[in-house]
Amino acid sequence: MIDGKTLLVTGGTGSFGKAFISKVLKDYNPKKIIVYSRDELKQYEMAQTFSDKRMRFFIGDVRDESRLRSAMEGVDICIHAAALKHVPIAEYNPIECIKTNIHGAMNVIDSALYHGVEHIVALSTDKAASPINLYGATKLCSDKLFVSANNIKGSKKSKFCVVRYGNVVGSRGSVVPFFKHLIESGASELPITDERMTRFWITLEGGVEFVLKNMERMHGGEIFIPKIPSMKITDLAHALAPNLPIKIIGIRPGEKLHEVMIPKDESHLAIEFEDFFILEPTINFQTPINYLCTALGEKGERVESGFEYSSDSNKEWLDDQKLLEMMR
Repeated sequence: MIDGKTLLVTGGTGSFGKAFISKVLKDYNPKKIIVYSRDELKQYEMAQTFSDKRMRFFIGDVRDESRLRSAMEGVDICIHAAALKHVPIAEYNPIECIKTNIHGAMNVIDSALYHGVEHIVALSTDKAASPINLYGATKLCSDKLFVSANNIKGSKKSKFCVVRYGNVVGSRGSVVPFFKHLIESGASELPITDERMTRFWITLEGGVEFVLKNMERMHGGEIFIPKIPSMKITDLAHALAPNLPIKIIGIRPGEKLHEVMIPKDESHLAIEFEDFFILEPTINFQTPINYLCTALGEKGERVESGFEYSSDSNKEWLDDQKLLEMMR
């Protein structure tokens, strides 16, 4: 699917973008990869590492539709990873988050449809499920836009899907590098917002692999959710620094105690496969799609009514050893 194709990655200088592009260059033979992002310094630094002749660097913001449309010309596959993702910052700067995460999503969709891009995968977050913070609400809007885009493509071959997963171990903004920095700086304690807090965890490599696989299995209109482990934040702190005490500092603006990737209210849309779930669209498409079978022939089954996929009631949990293995 990727060999000989031109790819564009919005937010391509971020943690996911760099890992995704590294994987594609190593294991596939794309015609060209376009990094679309707004930070010239990050692009310059990335260009020093990724010296492959198939790389192109395109300064631009997803808020700028005309610039994005220029970058999208000739593209076969688009991975939309650009977003404002910091929960408390989004609470204090809501309009900026809306401009990037919602208006930017609309611009990606419109540009992709204009040029007839074949496969468009948008990255989402567990915070988009039953959101209580602005970041999650904007990503829910984005998810809805990408799903509904399959209904306005007309005769074009474009397919849009969404990939939703939890916290990425070691990514920028993750609590793991934050804790590690405190430990290396000689901190006498680690701050925890609430001792009951749990989170889903996935490695950066696992996220990349999941996105690549979903490009092959997508019909268009799905929200893909991987089966990944949970861990209590207090256990995470203990795994990183067994001898350091913790300090409870209170929940931050917009923060949840637990993360949910499939709410009970959406159980009627959920289909379970061996190592992932699919959420069907809430709307009907002109051409009906059987989401019980992926494009790769994988067969799933509907979950029971009232099913919920939540970080506090997850069946799979990380212990200290498994977390450290994920970090490595």
